[in-house]
Amino acid sequence: MHPVTDELVAAATDGEPGALRSIYEALAPRVSGYLRSHGSSDPEGLTQDVFLTLFHRLPDLTGGAAGLRTFTFSLAHARVVDELRTRQRQPGSVPYEPETDQRTSDSAETVAVRTLGTQQALALVEGLNQGQRDVVLLRVVAGLSLEETATTLGRSVGSVKQLQRRGLLALRATAHDLGVTPGTDRR
Repeated sequence: MHPVTDELVAAATDGEPGALRSIYEALAPRVSGYLRSHGSSDPEGLTQDVFLTLFHRLPDLTGGAAGLRTFTFSLAHARVVDELRTRQRQPGSVPYEPETDQRTSDSAETVAVRTLGTQQALALVEGLNQGQRDVVLLRVVAGLSLEETATTLGRSVGSVKQLQRRGLLALRATAHDLGVTPGTDRR
């Protein structure tokens, strides 16, 4: 590891790759430690950002080795302050845990089955063709998944999806034509 000297800074300013590397090797661990000690969540990333900016602005640098060190740590300080400000403005992030999420909403099918009278529901389902009826009853009443329904009926999942879609559309149309609305019982 080379010490940062005025000569090294002059060579780096002239674009000598070896000089740039020597400056990085001499200062990067210190910059990273500075950022880490100030609570940076990504000290390595910020260190890279500091040196990218530093190397880009080397031609404008004055003050030799002392000016380089001062400018480098000024950049590091500015980056860590920006990171901390950004973190303070953003709400905390909490991982989503579906097993603890108690928010639920019922599907349209569940609401329809729950709110229609039993006789109405049976009368509506009887108006479906056999495939649609089987799928709707297995999916809505029995609560089987698409895959379970497909296996039970010996059909593909795509076929079950189509039968369910067509069956529910037919039920909606029939209910509308009969004037059946959820919560009313026409016996």
